Amino acid sequence: MIVLIYLFVLLWEEAEGWGFRNGIFHNSIWLEQAAGVYHREARSGKYKLTYAEAKAVCEFEGGRLATYKQLEAARKIGFHVCAAGWMAKGRVGYPIVKPGPNCGFGKTGVIDYGVRLNRSERWDAYCYNPHAKECGGVFTDPKRIFKSPGFPNEYEDNQICYWHIRLQYGQRIHLSFLDFDLEDDPGCLADYVEIYDSYDDVHGFVGRYCGDMLPDDIIST
Repeated sequence: MIVLIYLFVLLWEEAEGWGFRNGIFHNSIWLEQAAGVYHREARSGKYKLTYAEAKAVCEFEGGRLATYKQLEAARKIGFHVCAAGWMAKGRVGYPIVKPGPNCGFGKTGVIDYGVRLNRSERWDAYCYNPHAKECGGVFTDPKRIFKSPGFPNEYEDNQICYWHIRLQYGQRIHLSFLDFDLEDDPGCLADYVEIYDSYDDVHGFVGRYCGDMLPDDIIST
């Protein structure tokens, strides 16, 4: 599940667009490549992972549970997720850049639930993988070409990459596919690329793409 593509990004200034909300950039709820730290839910939904399962999720993707210090370092550069998750040594918490009415208890920082004596409690997970930025990342450049790891060779199995493009208020993204070759199936249920025109990967769904036909250019709203 990874793209074999080159993508070209062009940001236009002074256009009607989106960027900051409530004074901060909001992250993908699934993944933010900030300091190698990212958030994971179980496939069955929010707050479904025991400590052992959370460790297994991170290790399956080549990482490990993040430490409190790693989560705080990510938070300091904008990592903001309103969902409690397991960290290393059985700790639970979540990173808040700017508190909201239902998140953060009016505080910023890592909201710390402490070390949990009951490792069967069910939360999400915060993983750390310093190599994860090779497969995804946060882009703020005026122009950027990016590609799947190992391009032009085939991508590896069981890869999930997220690219999060951050904008100043009033800018738009022009996304153009230069090369595209994924497994083809009628519903794009195997390998695919999904694009969202939003602050997260729940709203603003643009489309899901697979096969070897170049998708049309996309301009954000």
